[in-house]
Amino acid sequence: MSSTTQPESSKSSSSAQITRSAPSPRFTFWLVLIAIILLSANMRSPIVALGSIAPVVQEALHIHEAQIGWLGAVPMLMFAVGAFISPPIGKRFGLENTLIVMLVMLTVGIIVRSWWVGWTGFLVGTVLLSFAIGFANTLAAPIIKQRTPNHIALITGLFSLTMTTVAGLVAGVIYPLTTKVGWQWALGGWASLGVLAIAVWIVLRIMLGSSHRIPQSMDTTPDDNISIWRSPLAWQLAVFMGLQSVMFYTTASFLPSIWLSKGLSQVQAGHMASVFQFMAPLAILSLTWLIQRGKSIQMVAITAAALNAIGSFGMAYLTPSVAWLWSALMGLGTSGIFTLSIMLFSLRTYTPQQASQLSGMVQTIGYMIAIFGPLGAGWLHEITGSWDLSLLLLFLLMVVNVVFSYFASRPMMIDGRPSY
Repeated sequence: MSSTTQPESSKSSSSAQITRSAPSPRFTFWLVLIAIILLSANMRSPIVALGSIAPVVQEALHIHEAQIGWLGAVPMLMFAVGAFISPPIGKRFGLENTLIVMLVMLTVGIIVRSWWVGWTGFLVGTVLLSFAIGFANTLAAPIIKQRTPNHIALITGLFSLTMTTVAGLVAGVIYPLTTKVGWQWALGGWASLGVLAIAVWIVLRIMLGSSHRIPQSMDTTPDDNISIWRSPLAWQLAVFMGLQSVMFYTTASFLPSIWLSKGLSQVQAGHMASVFQFMAPLAILSLTWLIQRGKSIQMVAITAAALNAIGSFGMAYLTPSVAWLWSALMGLGTSGIFTLSIMLFSLRTYTPQQASQLSGMVQTIGYMIAIFGPLGAGWLHEITGSWDLSLLLLFLLMVVNVVFSYFASRPMMIDGRPSY
């Protein structure tokens, strides 16, 4: 008998040891928070950095404007591809394992485009880092839901805030750095952020384990095999986020040029671009504060969409003497919708796997829609010689998005059940 009871005793002792050594909720919260912040610090800055010194890179590599245009379009395409294929890969290999590999790829991409001098090297590096960011965009939401389910609004808000703040910092310092250390070091030096993020995510993986090895809850929650692609709410959220992306990428690409055509000076037009970007922290902090205090998500969504519509109408048809107001409204609206969409991936799903699938589906559709924003606006401006038609279409799309904001933010889960 003793030979049979001894293994049970050993197993019980081992189980107790595992329980005692499990990280505390507070430790888990801070570790996930730091890891998410470092992840987000790498997710927009490599894209923004190129836009800030595009003429310098163009001259150094002896490439045409059309090739610079491709470098601006490639990220959105790769975001969509990464979003589409990342959910099954994250499920198969674990969210943490997948993100570590993607952070390595992102860091390598930054280094490649800086030190493989030439059009080919720059394109390859941009593809690598953009593909990795596409994965990170999608898998951040299920990580937050899996590891910190009681702090979704807070950590998602800090995720979005860090992404925006670091991007703004990089945009402000990249050109002065270029004049001091050269464009290669100015661009490639940000790989250090990637190395730091990799180290922290490896620590998180060691301390918390891998998400694909965490047993799923046996509670009576709806089946995890809900078809995200057949969910009306998923499609409504995809269009909601996609039209926001049209506004964001179109405005980020052409806002100074539009205000120049309205009579502002070069300096004033540049300031409007800064106003647009600097509204992001205010939007994210306000949205996070409201959601954490139980305010209606639907009202927040409708308000953000309405700000985009008012801002685009003002830019198109009202006085440019308050250009700062129209730019600020659009900055508040786009940042608010982006952050809210990331939150809804977790808040409207039952499991991390569903959050991953919803995030992947919405961002795939969203970025495919977004591609047509700057490309379409630039094409219309080229053939008409004016921004009028582009601005009219942009305003109409933002009005449509007010309608989608109502449906996409309804208090219901992904399967149509009420959200409590």
